Amino acid sequence: MTHGDSAGPVCSLKFVTLLVVLGPELLFLGAGVQLQENGYNGLLVAINPQVSEDQKLIPNIKEMITEASYYLFNATKRRVFFRNIKILIPATWKANNYSKVKQESYEKANVIVTDWNGAHGDDPYTLQYRGCGKEGKYIHFTLDFLLNDDLTAVYGSRGRVFVHEWAHLRWGVFDEYNNEKPFYVNGQNQITVTRCSSDITGIFLCERGPCPQENCIISKIFKEGCMFIYNSTQNATASIMFMQSLSSVVEFCNASTHNQEAPNLQNQMCSLRSTWDVITDSDDFNNGFPMKGTELPPPPTFSLIQAGDKVVCLVLDVSSKMAKADRLLQLQQAAEFYLMQVVEIHTFVGIASFNSKGTVRAQLHQINNDDDRKLLVSYLPTTVSAEAETSICSGLKKGFEMVEKLNGKAFGSVMILVTSGGDEHVTNCFLAVLSSGSTIHTIALGSPAVKNLEELSHLTGGLKFFVPDKSNSNNMLDAFSRISSGTGDIFQQHIQLESIGEYVKPHHQLKNTVTVDHSVGNDTTFLVTWQTSGPPEIVLFDPNGRKYYTDDFTTNLAFRTARLWIPGTAKPGLWTYTLNNTHHSPQALKVTVTSGASRSAVPPATVEAFVERDSTHFPHPVTIYAIVRKGFYPILNATVTATIESETADPVTLKLFDDGAGADVIKNDGIYSRYFFSFAVNGRYSLKVHVNHSPSISALAHSIPGSHAMYVPGYITNGNIQMNAPRKSVGRREEEQKWGFSRISSGGSFFVLGVPADPHPDVFPPCKIIDLEAVKSEEEVTLSWTAPGEDFDQGQANSYEIRVSKSLQNIQDDFNNAILVNTSKLNPQQAGTKEIFTFSSELFTNGLEHQPDGETQKSHRIYVAIRAVDRNSLKSAVSNVAQASLLIPLNSAPVFARDDFMLKGVLTAMGFIGIICLIIVVTHCVLNRKKRADKKENETKLL
Repeated sequence: MTHGDSAGPVCSLKFVTLLVVLGPELLFLGAGVQLQENGYNGLLVAINPQVSEDQKLIPNIKEMITEASYYLFNATKRRVFFRNIKILIPATWKANNYSKVKQESYEKANVIVTDWNGAHGDDPYTLQYRGCGKEGKYIHFTLDFLLNDDLTAVYGSRGRVFVHEWAHLRWGVFDEYNNEKPFYVNGQNQITVTRCSSDITGIFLCERGPCPQENCIISKIFKEGCMFIYNSTQNATASIMFMQSLSSVVEFCNASTHNQEAPNLQNQMCSLRSTWDVITDSDDFNNGFPMKGTELPPPPTFSLIQAGDKVVCLVLDVSSKMAKADRLLQLQQAAEFYLMQVVEIHTFVGIASFNSKGTVRAQLHQINNDDDRKLLVSYLPTTVSAEAETSICSGLKKGFEMVEKLNGKAFGSVMILVTSGGDEHVTNCFLAVLSSGSTIHTIALGSPAVKNLEELSHLTGGLKFFVPDKSNSNNMLDAFSRISSGTGDIFQQHIQLESIGEYVKPHHQLKNTVTVDHSVGNDTTFLVTWQTSGPPEIVLFDPNGRKYYTDDFTTNLAFRTARLWIPGTAKPGLWTYTLNNTHHSPQALKVTVTSGASRSAVPPATVEAFVERDSTHFPHPVTIYAIVRKGFYPILNATVTATIESETADPVTLKLFDDGAGADVIKNDGIYSRYFFSFAVNGRYSLKVHVNHSPSISALAHSIPGSHAMYVPGYITNGNIQMNAPRKSVGRREEEQKWGFSRISSGGSFFVLGVPADPHPDVFPPCKIIDLEAVKSEEEVTLSWTAPGEDFDQGQANSYEIRVSKSLQNIQDDFNNAILVNTSKLNPQQAGTKEIFTFSSELFTNGLEHQPDGETQKSHRIYVAIRAVDRNSLKSAVSNVAQASLLIPLNSAPVFARDDFMLKGVLTAMGFIGIICLIIVVTHCVLNRKKRADKKENETKLL
């Protein structure tokens, strides 16, 4: 998913040798964006299938990225540019001799284009869910942004905006403006606007025109009707992450131009480092050099690709190892579920099996109705072979051959590979896999499964899953449920509402409820599976009290499944099911519920679960993420629980948070996160996430998350105020969520190495505090932050170390020698709790602090940082640096910044001009009045 972060198990030397002989095109298949000889290859732009075909869209995308390439090349001092780009055309658009997709899909795109507007209208944005210097998930553009030329006055040219967003996505830098904190008091006791660089100029604007800033600022916020307007003509060349729309801005803020005092996200997330410092520290820059000479790079080349027929092949292990631990039964149940419920209409599906040799069980057959689905189910394996040997390559070869008969090539096809055996020769077909153009999803059953299996997924951009040998595990069904067509059309996909499995004693029950909310209900299916020969007694109540019994379910006794399909739209509310184990021995009973969107115009709530890395080495933790949203709106205040399962240890349950602390980078962005480090054994771990949301009026955030390009309300041009059109805001309709909702998603699997067999000493420190804030009031400074844990974000730390300095450089570069604050009365609380601590600022208001260069400097600001310490004296990383202005005496006022002096000069000059004009007008009126009086006097004399 991200460069440098997806290292799976170590490949064999034979595989490395294969990669060396591959051409560049094959080498980067499925690998995402790669930098080669200063040029980015493989950038994927995908258009959402809900976007209507428009003849101007493709040329505008090309023009945007071409402009961006040259702008980026100059901004990075001849380091990088865009070489080749793929644009994925929706299958809903008419065919136009586009090239066929290989492993590309909407879900893998770096840039997406949709027709969905958020509360911020057409703001381009990048979804960033990790910390500073880490890649984001995708860049989002609206259709209107790409087609409406009037918006270039608001955001700047599209190419410049693309570079702004690319820096978010690729290098993990953040915005240098802050709409919530538009100004601050700087170290010189000046009230100044949040910006970077500080050389960018402008004036305050009130309802009636230019005004002094003291007329605009009330209680640290802009007075209604006030704003700061920038001059369209500037001398400042930075920064792209602040206002790329200014024609003079051609570079990122560096050490000499960066405004470290500005209260923006870049300073908070990147410990006051400049964007250029973060960018040059990336792999892109560490592993390359600027282009020599003075010539510009070639313009980007574009490939237009479109998916053809959807083709899926099930490649299933039938070796004797599949007889162990109900593996074959679980495979049959999950494959039947996939064929009957998950795979989309009009998809071509084939089935191959393998032991030491591959066999075609069912040639490709298009699904047009339920009879086609049932026919394919009949070809699923019913027995295992006597052979223990497995040849994965033989099975994949049969899958490729089936697809090639249909299309000539396997481009764009999907292989779902399920195996439990160890195959030491799987690397033999890596070259064929790479060149096939097929995406391979792997499902490993049990711990003996081949160690290099996940490389097949990694190389082709597929998903990877692990199913432990536990009869009550629903991981196999969850894996098949997660695999979708990848088109990005949520209205055509099924959504998992429930997944549960339990051992049930004889004549005992499994009873639970599942919520069907208003956004789903079409194509709703209840699936019940069991272990023994006969089905359990099933009773299902809908919200109105209607009962469904076992006889109402379609039963497959061979596969031990019972399925109930609800016609039309299932009634919203709580559905209650009871499974009674009528068998004489305990058995695992499982329930899976899926549904689809109830309305084509209202996207349902969804959850996407994943881990940051495919593998880790003890003691490094794995970061777990779950994106919970409705359309592109984040869903807040949900209860999100992750279940992590290894082969032998008990499952671990972990609650995820969206609180902007610990593993969670941004608060209230709908991305719930947590560190996982409770590794019991070496090997594979599976991840499943369960989301519950209690009934409420609205669970949605008021804005779409992400790092947005700055909306510019207007400019000062040649002394004239030129305002842009008001920001278009698309209001959200508040819907009553009477029943709340529930969602399930598999997060795939990951691999852990280096776990010690014996008990080990504590090696897990508290996590870094990333949300430290400081507020100065009277003679005190009040700090607030979210408590870390004893181990990362779990438990309770032992103590805090708080240090303060008047020098930003001191606390940033030499934290240990900054002034220590007495925290003897500060006892850490449980992880996730809001901490508040107040200390006196007398030490800083009564004297000068010695500077590192031997000079003394009066400062009106203090800088604070903190780190947590656990019981074994393990220390967290130093927090973000917070800053606060010191007490301003009553007989003095903040000094106004240069912009305000300029404005006062302008207003003074305008005042003088006004007085002169007034004198002229008064003199003119007096003279006219005297003239009329003299004329009247003369007329009287004549009479």
